[in-house]
Amino acid sequence: MNARDGPLLNDTPSQTARLTVGAVDSTDDTDTLALSALDVDSLEDYDALWWHRESALDADARAALDAAGDAIRSFVADGGGLLLTHGAVEAASHVGIETHAPDAIGSVDGDESGFLVRRAYEDHPIFDGIGTLRPDSAATGDAVSVHYETLYPKDADVLAARTTDGEDDPAKKSVLRWSHGDGRVVGVGHGLADRETDLQERLLDNCLAYVAGAGEDPATVGRPKERAAFEALREAVPDATNRPAYHFTPPANWLNDPNGLVQWDGTYHLFYQYNPAGPFHDTIHWGHATSEDLVHWEDEPIALAPDPGGPDETGVWSGCFVDDDGTPSVLYTGGAGRDQLPCLARATDDSLVEWEKSPANPLVEETPAGVDVLDSIDWRGEFRDHCVWKEGETWYQLIGSGIDGEGGAALLFESTDLVEWEYCRPLLTGDWRKTGPMWECPELLRFDDGALLHVSDYAKVAYFVGEYDEATHAFDPSDDGLLDHGVFYAPQSFEDDDGRTIMFGWLKEERDAEAQWDAGWSGAMSLPRVVSLTDEGTPEYSLPEELEALRETHHSFSDLTVSPDGPNPLADIESDTVEVKLTVDADNVGEFGLVLRETPDGEERTVVRCLAQYRSLVVDRSESSASDAVDDSPARMPINLDDDGTFSLHLFLDRSVVELFANDAQALATRIYPTRADSTGLGLYAAEADVTVERLDVWELSR
Repeated sequence: MNARDGPLLNDTPSQTARLTVGAVDSTDDTDTLALSALDVDSLEDYDALWWHRESALDADARAALDAAGDAIRSFVADGGGLLLTHGAVEAASHVGIETHAPDAIGSVDGDESGFLVRRAYEDHPIFDGIGTLRPDSAATGDAVSVHYETLYPKDADVLAARTTDGEDDPAKKSVLRWSHGDGRVVGVGHGLADRETDLQERLLDNCLAYVAGAGEDPATVGRPKERAAFEALREAVPDATNRPAYHFTPPANWLNDPNGLVQWDGTYHLFYQYNPAGPFHDTIHWGHATSEDLVHWEDEPIALAPDPGGPDETGVWSGCFVDDDGTPSVLYTGGAGRDQLPCLARATDDSLVEWEKSPANPLVEETPAGVDVLDSIDWRGEFRDHCVWKEGETWYQLIGSGIDGEGGAALLFESTDLVEWEYCRPLLTGDWRKTGPMWECPELLRFDDGALLHVSDYAKVAYFVGEYDEATHAFDPSDDGLLDHGVFYAPQSFEDDDGRTIMFGWLKEERDAEAQWDAGWSGAMSLPRVVSLTDEGTPEYSLPEELEALRETHHSFSDLTVSPDGPNPLADIESDTVEVKLTVDADNVGEFGLVLRETPDGEERTVVRCLAQYRSLVVDRSESSASDAVDDSPARMPINLDDDGTFSLHLFLDRSVVELFANDAQALATRIYPTRADSTGLGLYAAEADVTVERLDVWELSR
């Protein structure tokens, strides 16, 4: 097949050659070269090569690439450029520029297809003059489309995905950029077949000019290894109104479950589910951050990535840290096809940056025999996420699962070496009508006064408290409830050097997928919570004293009377990052509460309503945002009063994050998304009668 006619580099002082398989048929001023005849000498007069195919690579094309591969690699390594469009994108992996071959080659579903540009790369030279994250769609035509879908390229930056018939399709990663030696390579897997629109012409011109050496790469390209690269990513997706200032968020892209939490050699390590392809859940890796104080976090290189052909080729899913006699190790779930199975990796350095996966992976090759593990459209068996501990010389492990027709289950396994695992039985099985059909992220926490098992059931985090018997490895629950009444999900805990059990959870977004794409980031980690059990055996929370380092300006009030028609005592405070602690004698009071992120005209405001007489707290989000892309339904939790009738509230506001703790016993995390920069007002109100606030402290927090 000959190369199609294409636009020339209009004003670019470079020489481009188009590549073809078979007979050379030059149809314009750009030279056309046969792949089978390429050698290093034949390319020395060119700045860039362009190969476009309307179909996938066939036997003739692959044979031609085999003959030309050395010449192409040398040409690019010495500073030449290479543009691959549509079916030719496969060539990058065939000649060794890309390790992972694209996994989706075929026609485009739908009548029109456009580009979905990533926020972190909107300033890349190939998008010069385009000025939008969603350039106009064009007819798909009959040309083949090439992209990465369930896999992620190992060596390329994903600059853009696609839209299909006007809908975002972010998992179809189709615009790729490689740096190979001193040269540049770009792959565009769709959208350039007919080239009938100004957008298509501009994009092609930009791509050819870029691979020929025009334009500077933004600081966001490349696989981040150094701190400056992570800082560039964060600067590229600032979202100053809603991106949290002191809750951990990913450098860019997607974050979900906390993983592998540990304090190792005095340093706190936070691993987390991360998608480097954009702010959506797909192609999961393990991100990594470190801290000396639980407050200020530094980005580290990706710790674990999927390996094509391996048991984790479609995702390195959630897992936990294990200290194996001084060897840092993690148990995680590997995804491949419709299977998800336990895998092991061990760190090769005490900084926990470099990891080696076990050759024994997957450690368990199938779900337990005799257990009717829930099957789903996505997985052959719902069987994932790990909690591991040691008793004597034996390791025990919980894996989240579900038993068909019964409910979620935490399945217990045992091992002597972390590699060979034997199934024991369910530690606990739930009722699908109450706690869902599948339990994710099970974790068993043992305290002097009892044990706490928590599980995530897609919607919420349920807990069970009771007694765990080490002799029989049995758990007998006596009470249950919710760890958090909001978007807090998939928590994981660890014991630090001070003996504290510290828990982090994923704070889900409550704005739609399009808004997350536009922001360029998604997901936040909760504040660290110190978890313990009361004398009555119920969970309670405290916040680590390290968080006090965030406090700056302090406003303090005692015996403050708030009247329905009186002035707002907090009118002089304007901030979108605050900590509030208040105590009220709530036995016989009406509604009172706090107003957060209020604009001067009241167009945007969030109201935390304390309804003590109804033992309820409501976060009213009906006016939180002028955007239609956010969830504005109320967030609620029940509250209890102390024995003396007092109600205490501890609140953290961090732009789009609100975390609330009532009487150290109930927790609620929720999200708000004001659109205006002046949504910074703070208020305290009483709705029906005077309310006396015994103590009120407000700290404006550092950003």
